[in-house]
Amino acid sequence: MSAAMHRVTIMLVFTGYGYPFAPARSTVEVAGVTGPEPSIKLLGGRLSVDFVNSTASHPEMSWERLIRFLEAAQIVTTERGAQLLVLPRSDPRATETLLLKAARLSSALRKAFAAQLRKQKVATEWIESVNEILRITEGHDELVSEDSGWKIEFIAREGGLDWLLAAVARSGAEIIAEGTHARLRLCANPQCGLFFYDMSRTRRRRWCSMAVCGNRSKVAAFARKHPSARHASP
Repeated sequence: MSAAMHRVTIMLVFTGYGYPFAPARSTVEVAGVTGPEPSIKLLGGRLSVDFVNSTASHPEMSWERLIRFLEAAQIVTTERGAQLLVLPRSDPRATETLLLKAARLSSALRKAFAAQLRKQKVATEWIESVNEILRITEGHDELVSEDSGWKIEFIAREGGLDWLLAAVARSGAEIIAEGTHARLRLCANPQCGLFFYDMSRTRRRRWCSMAVCGNRSKVAAFARKHPSARHASP
């Protein structure tokens, strides 16, 4: 078992984000992968929220989908991701086990987040799926300098594959622990269904993305107010 240390980031005190945010990497393509899946878009504002969003439309989570998310979230590098992508060939049992844990974690977090939005109690069985990862993940927290301040990073020890989900579970646990104070929101587009963490100053953010759902809403509202515009000659 390797004793190497892999750096993954939990909630940032100053930004509220669960890992280093790099706009240029918000959409990631993995080269050389057969049967490419849709690119991963990070719109949730917190690591666990993005994890839930990226797996919501994929109930049968694939190994490729999981690794693509980990790359997009910068939990693993592109080079490490390429190594992990071929792991099912040499160790299918280990990858299948982690996929099952990832699926349980995603389902539990989605149910917990939905319950928090409705001001309902978070069930113990959902918490257990989060604790399953927290319990077996070895590592420690560190304060790391960032810009003019500090952030907390969780340094997970690479033992087996469970460390890949460590930061996701930690991020989800922190949001659940916030209870009714969590700034969790559901996109106002009823056909979207994505969660996001509202870090706006007014706490009135409505859309997962203003460029996507927000813009669509504006276009639809304009069309309702100006029906003749649809048939206007160019």
